Amino acid sequence: MEMLENVLVKQGLITAFMFVGVVMWFAYWVSDKITRGQVHGSAIAIALGLVIAYIAGTYTGGKKGVADVAVFSGVALLGGAMFRDFAIISTAYGASLDVIKKAGFVGALSVVMGVVVSFVVGAIIAVLFGYTDPVDISTIGAGAATYIVGPVTGTALGASSEVIALSVAAGLVKSVLVMSATPFVARIIGLNNPLSAMIYGGLMGTTSGVAGGLAATDPRLVPYGAMTATFYTGVGCLLAPSVLFFAVRLIFS
Repeated sequence: MEMLENVLVKQGLITAFMFVGVVMWFAYWVSDKITRGQVHGSAIAIALGLVIAYIAGTYTGGKKGVADVAVFSGVALLGGAMFRDFAIISTAYGASLDVIKKAGFVGALSVVMGVVVSFVVGAIIAVLFGYTDPVDISTIGAGAATYIVGPVTGTALGASSEVIALSVAAGLVKSVLVMSATPFVARIIGLNNPLSAMIYGGLMGTTSGVAGGLAATDPRLVPYGAMTATFYTGVGCLLAPSVLFFAVRLIFS
């Protein structure tokens, strides 16, 4: 057992891939057998990941969740910014440029509207919970856009680690909600073609949530929703710590 543990620790990244693979397999099994596909496997996997991270953090007393366990130290690299950005960009490469051009002004407008509306909703919730510092409000508002925009904004503005953690939590909640709700609202909103998928991705913005939700709706729509959702993340990272922050500071200064 000691020899096996040493191998798993030394090959941390491979171990992390195996660990995530097992979690994903179990999540999709639960989705198929228990929820009959009503809840997408990715949503269940995210929830499981949060639970496992909490248990690991409580057990080790560390701050990196599962990565604080020596055998699973490779999860820190697998879950880092490099692999995250690679996954987002590679997903978007599956879209057709000709179809993207058809989105035109409407697609671009959906991205900007999605960022601003999500930011405003998140900022209002932050104020309702007693936050008055423009930096804190902007960071939590940015987290409501996505769990990537939140930390980027918080780091740029000098927010505390607690507020940045709240922004990540807000983004994760949004991601799970979008992922779970998309199959149920798809027919109602006409989410059945590449153009509507791009607009939906632009409005919702959370790449993982949109991709998971569209995968449960129609896998052929995933690249289009992921494309605009990726742009959403970029626009959010530009607007949240600059224009939107200045607007918040003007109101709460």
